[in-house]
Amino acid sequence: MLRPMRVLWIATKAPVPPVDGGRLVQKLTLEALAARGVEVSLVAPAFPEEDRAAAERELSAFCEPHLVAVERRGLGRALPAARPGGLPLPIARHAHPQVARRVAALTAARAASPEPFDLAHAEQLHALPQTRAAAAAGLPVVLRAQNVESDLWRAAAGRLAGSTLSPRSLAARLEAWRLGRWEGEAVGRVSRVVALTAPDARRLEELAPPAVGKGAVEVLPAPFPATLPPGPRRLPGEPAVVVLGSAGWAPNRDAARFMVEEVWPVARRRVPGALLHLFAGGELSTGAVDSSGIRHHPPPDDSAEAFAPGSVLAVPLRVASGVRMKILEAWARGVPVVATPQAAAGLGAEDGTELLIAATPDEFAAAFARLAAEPDLGARLVAAGRAALERRHAPAAVAAALEAIYADVLTTRA
Repeated sequence: MLRPMRVLWIATKAPVPPVDGGRLVQKLTLEALAARGVEVSLVAPAFPEEDRAAAERELSAFCEPHLVAVERRGLGRALPAARPGGLPLPIARHAHPQVARRVAALTAARAASPEPFDLAHAEQLHALPQTRAAAAAGLPVVLRAQNVESDLWRAAAGRLAGSTLSPRSLAARLEAWRLGRWEGEAVGRVSRVVALTAPDARRLEELAPPAVGKGAVEVLPAPFPATLPPGPRRLPGEPAVVVLGSAGWAPNRDAARFMVEEVWPVARRRVPGALLHLFAGGELSTGAVDSSGIRHHPPPDDSAEAFAPGSVLAVPLRVASGVRMKILEAWARGVPVVATPQAAAGLGAEDGTELLIAATPDEFAAAFARLAAEPDLGARLVAAGRAALERRHAPAAVAAALEAIYADVLTTRA
């Protein structure tokens, strides 16, 4: 009988609780790998506000968890590591020495045991610095890039940092350039790179050294079940329009401002009975409906709360990369989606088939009006979205493909 594959999985955050897309894609992948018999030892930071013991108890059902207590690193604390010639600032923020030491200790201990690791998996670009000890010990490293970080910074420099000549914008553009160089070098340095979408794979190959070539980055969609239970209760509004996203991420804040200040006034004139539900947190998370028809909610303890029966998920992101897990969850929970082209990119979804695409306030308002006027449209979009989940995102199939990539890396290396 063949022994199970043993993977050292290094991440920038614990997969539980799955309060954002990055955590959720990790959790679903690890659960599916465990179901295939792959043995994963997870190393990730645990921040002061997180219940480390509770998270490790939950994680132990499908991996061997090693959550390392660290302090959050703001931009100021990351600057010494991001000096010229050092790590790009977004990478330096996640380069926790405590996590790197735990990786080194685990690698050494397992190398001296009858059950050594076969390879290391870096979840997102930011985790790569923590894999150095594993790579130095001879373990091949597989990087799963959930998005293209330098493109996010480049887009944010243009949209979120104000004038192109402002110090903030110039600094963001410089950091995007540094990050792009580092990202491309990383693609050429690891044993294999996996991207969640075809556009991200092509972009990563463009950033990589010429010797890497086309086809070097493999595309493996994010895992997600085709159906999940609907939310526990309806939300007021005809329709109830939901925007869900952590206010801690700048593109989400920009999306919320765009929705509130530009889209919603137009939408309310077109569909007077509609109410907007913002699940973003912040000082306005009171639950009260204001005069413009907006209700502010705290981040949900269970994501199902935001996918209420009869609601519409709006994804007004103007800066995006990777895949929006909230769109996949909306399909699984039976909620139709209206999204910007940026938010829908990489899903292989077509306007009017799996979702409605809207880029301007008028287009968002027209989409909401259409869903209100055509009761069958939402059901058709959801049915097509669920079919896409079954075709492209089945967790068992994704885990099998990822295990095959691991096996190919080991065979090639041998």
